[in-house]
Amino acid sequence: MRFALFLGLAISGSLLASKPPQATASPDLQAEVDRAMASRPGSFVVVDVVSGTILAAHNLKLAASRLESPGSTVKPFVLMALLDSGKLDAKQRLICRRPLKIGNAQMDCTHPVQIAELDATGAIAYSCNSYVSEVAARLTNTELVELLRRAGFDSPSKLVAHEASGRITLPSDLANLQLEALGYRGIEVTPLELLQAYRKLALRKRSSEIGMDAPVFLGLESSIAFGMAHAANVDGMNIAGKTGTAPSRNARYSHGFFAGYAPADKPEIALVVFLEQGRGADAAAVAQPVFDAFAKHGNKH
Repeated sequence: MRFALFLGLAISGSLLASKPPQATASPDLQAEVDRAMASRPGSFVVVDVVSGTILAAHNLKLAASRLESPGSTVKPFVLMALLDSGKLDAKQRLICRRPLKIGNAQMDCTHPVQIAELDATGAIAYSCNSYVSEVAARLTNTELVELLRRAGFDSPSKLVAHEASGRITLPSDLANLQLEALGYRGIEVTPLELLQAYRKLALRKRSSEIGMDAPVFLGLESSIAFGMAHAANVDGMNIAGKTGTAPSRNARYSHGFFAGYAPADKPEIALVVFLEQGRGADAAAVAQPVFDAFAKHGNKH
């Protein structure tokens, strides 16, 4: 029996439907979203993985229209493309090199300094800029753009009727390719596009169609269990997700993303948090009480 997610009178939809699924308010989840976003500028959206139904939302209009760099939330899609093309051995361990400067951007890793070598799973769990930028150099400029487009980062999510489309640029050189692969420059997405991309990952996990990308899926779960997204952890429930931090357009401060799904073994909900000011870890912390509420009440049918 799958979790009911406080659905009430949920209206079914399809990932490929021409019309977006209709929003169905879920009072318990909505209350948690409202509390989590109190006094915080940004947006928070929760959807049913199978139907695409919006269960709860804060500032849905912003989620559909705001374009921002997604930061490290794009890293799983980069590594999956490399694994699928045979350009990456998931077991190979690479040294995390600090400090890390790419072009004119200082991209030092923020994971614990004792984490010196990582494989593909660890690179996602600890969001290692050094690892991802090194392996991303194995892609051509066109290959990077194509994988980001396949993920849906420049296509409407179809979760709502009216929304903006993201922007993906062709990198001009290696430094810009690496920065784009880190979600730092050259790509802008809406929160809903990011949510839809992670919903598609959740659908793959539900159908056990993860193939050679299994190390990345494990990395998303490890990120919550002990890695950079641990602030979203809920005891007793396995969750998968990824944080992202990048400079805002005016570059005076950073914004934070968190995207994820639960339960990780057979996902039922997916969510995205966007904070106009903050870091990815802050966004993960905002998501935590909603995951917790789902863990406590989501098995009602």
